[in-house]
Amino acid sequence: MLKVENLHVYLGGLNILRGISLEVKRGEIVALVGSNGAGKTTLINSLSGLIQPAKGHFWLDGKSIEKLPPHKRVLSGLVQVPEGRRLFPDMTVLENLEMGGYNITDPQGFQQSIETIYIYFPRLKDRLNQMARTLSGGEQQMLAIGRSLMSQPRVLMLDEPSLGLAPRIVKTIFNIISKINEAGVTILLVEQNVRQALNIAHRSYVMENGIIVDHGDSKTILQDARIMKTYLGI
Repeated sequence: MLKVENLHVYLGGLNILRGISLEVKRGEIVALVGSNGAGKTTLINSLSGLIQPAKGHFWLDGKSIEKLPPHKRVLSGLVQVPEGRRLFPDMTVLENLEMGGYNITDPQGFQQSIETIYIYFPRLKDRLNQMARTLSGGEQQMLAIGRSLMSQPRVLMLDEPSLGLAPRIVKTIFNIISKINEAGVTILLVEQNVRQALNIAHRSYVMENGIIVDHGDSKTILQDARIMKTYLGI
């Protein structure tokens, strides 16, 4: 569904991504794991259109999207939940969700999307008129994911969804990610919580210094002591 081929990215004169190729098939959760500085976020931002690659190609459902501006990539179904959430802090929960659904022109479809968010995140329904900045870290992450779901993604890219969250909330967030996938959304997951990521992902790619050093079935990678120690520090 999402395919990347020979992607190179330079930032500040440094070759951050060096020939990255990967594929996310329809209905999968694919995890992208690796140490800090491996290039995971750069890859996600390149796919979203926030960073311009030096060379390489990527396709969504067989259609090239590399020349599309970021908002048209969203309209095509490729949506990112950014690291750090990037909410509108002085807007309410409902207003943040409305911003995520800017592309929905049908009022009934918009309301259906809102109702779907309530199913995944009932806590948000209780805080609709609350300013986003007053939410807890876990609630802010729920809102960030909910806002992205309002764009009706076919591929949802999550960048470090567990960052800064308590273990109990992390478990909740990952359970919801699995439910979103079960509902038919394909997911590319960038995550430093390696065990959590590999436990829910169907397949995984391991990154180190801007290249893919290994990939395969997530359970196999999780049980490979060499990979876990050498590239993931576990």
